[in-house]
Amino acid sequence: MDHSHHNKHSHEGAMSHGSAISFLRRFWIVTFLLIPLALTNEAVSGFLGIGEIELGKWIQFVIATIIFGFALVFFQHAWHEIKARKYGMMTLVSLAVASGYLFSVASTFVESIDVEFYLEISTLIWVLLFGHYLEARSSSAAGNALQEVAKLLPKKAHKLVGGKEEDVDIESLREGDQVLVKPGEKIPADGSIIGGGANVNESLISGESKPVRKESGDQVVAGAICLDGSLTIRLDRVGENSTIGQIQKLIAEAQSTKPKTQRIADKASGILTLVAGVTALLTLVVWTLVIGQPFVFAMTLAITVLVIACPHALGLAIPTVTTITTSLAVKNGIFIKNLAKLEVIRKTDYVVFDKTGTLTKGEFGVTDVLAITKMENTLTGEDENDCVLRLAASLDAHSSHIIGISIVEHAKEKDISMEKITQFANIAGKGVSGTINKKKYLLGNMALMQELGDVTSEAQKVYDRLSGEGKTVVLLGDEKQIVGAIALADQIKEESKEAVDGLHSIGVKVAMLTGDNKQVAEGVSKSLGIDTYFAEVLPEDKYKHIKELQEKGHIVLMVGDGVNDAPALTQANAGIAIGAGTDVAVEAGDIVLMRNSPGDIVRLIILAKKVYRKMVQNLVWALGYNIVAIPAAAGVFALWGFFLRPEIGALVMSLSTVIVVINAMTLKRTNLSPKNV
Repeated sequence: MDHSHHNKHSHEGAMSHGSAISFLRRFWIVTFLLIPLALTNEAVSGFLGIGEIELGKWIQFVIATIIFGFALVFFQHAWHEIKARKYGMMTLVSLAVASGYLFSVASTFVESIDVEFYLEISTLIWVLLFGHYLEARSSSAAGNALQEVAKLLPKKAHKLVGGKEEDVDIESLREGDQVLVKPGEKIPADGSIIGGGANVNESLISGESKPVRKESGDQVVAGAICLDGSLTIRLDRVGENSTIGQIQKLIAEAQSTKPKTQRIADKASGILTLVAGVTALLTLVVWTLVIGQPFVFAMTLAITVLVIACPHALGLAIPTVTTITTSLAVKNGIFIKNLAKLEVIRKTDYVVFDKTGTLTKGEFGVTDVLAITKMENTLTGEDENDCVLRLAASLDAHSSHIIGISIVEHAKEKDISMEKITQFANIAGKGVSGTINKKKYLLGNMALMQELGDVTSEAQKVYDRLSGEGKTVVLLGDEKQIVGAIALADQIKEESKEAVDGLHSIGVKVAMLTGDNKQVAEGVSKSLGIDTYFAEVLPEDKYKHIKELQEKGHIVLMVGDGVNDAPALTQANAGIAIGAGTDVAVEAGDIVLMRNSPGDIVRLIILAKKVYRKMVQNLVWALGYNIVAIPAAAGVFALWGFFLRPEIGALVMSLSTVIVVINAMTLKRTNLSPKNV
C-alpha cells in the first residue's frame, strides 16, 4: 500500500506549521535582546536620562551580531533565489539587512564613520521575523486541504487474520484483506461488506448528511463512519486507489498549478526586486553626489528602499487566496485539478449538462400516477391516485420485470400496503391480470387495453400526453375500461431544477446533451427550464455540439460523468466531472465534483467569481503599495519634510502583508448562494 504521496503532503503541512513556530521563537528571543540594545543606544539612553553607558557601542555590537544570526534564515532563502536566478523578496531582505549591519560594524571599528544602524537593523529583523511568522501562520490558517483529507482516515484498523482480530497500521493493508469496523469507527479503505449491517455516515466524503443503511453486499468508502453495529469489510481499493487516495491526488495536482494572476505576481516580484535594487543605488548616488547630503544619510534612505520594496505582499497576494480556495472547495465537495481554470469558469456563459446520471438519476422510476375515472375500491381517506398505485403494485408484487419492480418500489416508498391477489395471470408481451377484492384488473400496455373495447378520449388524452414526454406508460383497467395510468422514466434529480434556476439567476444559460430521443429530451428540458437541448447524440459526437456553441462566441462549461463524456469535457473551455466515490479520479475533467449534485456547478461558478475578485484586489493592493512606497522611501517627498527610516519601512511593509492576508482570509466566510453574488 503506497502512502508515499500522503506522507509527503503531510510532511509539507508539518513543515509549514514548524516554520511558523520557528519564526515565532526567533521573534521572542529578538524581542528580549532589543531591550538592552535600545538602552545602550545613545538616542534612547539620552531620552530616558540614563546617560552614556560605558562600553555601550561594544555591547551593541555583540547584541546586534546575535540578532543578525537570527536573520541568517533570510540569507539561506536568498541563496536559493540567486542560484535559481529568480530574485525575490529574500534577496531584497538580505541586501537590506546585510548592508545595514556591515555599515554599522564598519562604524564600530572605523572612528571616522561614527554612525551605526544596530538598533534600526535589529528592529528591522524583529519586524521581518514577525512578518514571516504571520505569513507562515496565515498559510497554515488558510487550511491545508491535504491534511484535512488525511484526517478522514483512522490510523489503525482491526485486520482479521484466521478469524482473529489484529490491530495494524492502515499503511500495511492490502486489497483483499478483511477488516472489522466497530461502532463509532472510521472505515480504513474502500470495500464491500461481507458481514454485519449498520447506519453509515458518509457526509465527510459525499456531503450527504443523512446516514445511509449498509448491509452485506453493499459498497463502503474510506473515511465513512460506522454509526451503529459492526461491519466486516473486504477491502477492494487501498492507498492511492481508494477514494481518499484519489482525492489527495487531485488536491496535489491542484497545488502544483498556478492561476494566470499568480504568474503575473511572480513576474512582478522579479521586476520589483530589480527596480528596488536600481532605485536604492540611484538614491545613494543622487543624495550624495547630486544633492550633496552625507553618505550616512543617503545610505539610510537606500536601505529603507530595499526594506520597503520587499515584495512580501505581492508574494502572498495570490498563494494565500488559492490555498484558502482549495480548502474551501474541498469542504464543498469540489476538487479543482487545475487552478488556472478558475479564471475561465468565472466567465462561463453556457453550461452543458449530460442528461443521464447528471440531471437525472440514471434509474428507471415512477414519475406520474393518475386516476382517469372515479375509483370504486378506494380505502377510507385514500387518494384516488394512491388507489391506482395500490392496485397496480398489488398486481406487480411478484413481477421480475423492471417496470413491475419500479412500481412496487414506488408504492413502498409511499408506505402503501398491497392487497392479496388471486387468479394472477401473465399476458405475454402485454402485461398481467388478477383479481383483487373479487374484482378483475388488468395492468399493461395500450395493446392490452384496446382488447377491452374502445379507449375513452380522456384515457387516450392522458396516454398521449405522458408518451409525448418520452415516458413509458402503463395502464390500469377493469373489465370495462381504463381506470388509471402510471408513467415511468429516468427520474430527474430533485436538485436539477434548483441548479438550472440558480445558473439562470447568475446569467448563465443551460444546454443538455442526451442520446435519448427528442420526446424524452424535450420532456426533461421543459420540466427543468433548460434553454436548449441536443437529442439522439452519440457519445463520440458530443464534443461537436460543445464546439458549435464555442464557435458562436460562448465560454462553455461541460458537465458529465467523465466516461463517455471525455471528448466533450476536453473540448469545453472547462470540463467538470460529476460523480461520487471512486469515480472522483476522472482524468478528462479540470474540476471533479464529489457529490452527484448539479447544484454544485452553481456554487463552483460563484466561487470562481469571488476568488478571482480577491486575487485582483490583492494584486492591485500589493502593486499599488509599492508604486507609492518605493518613491517615499527614496526621499521623493523630502520637499515636504517626509522621510522613512528603515524600521518604519519594515513596519509598513509588514502591515501591507497583513492586509493582503486578512483580505484573503475573508474568503473563508464566503456564502456560495446565488443571492450573494
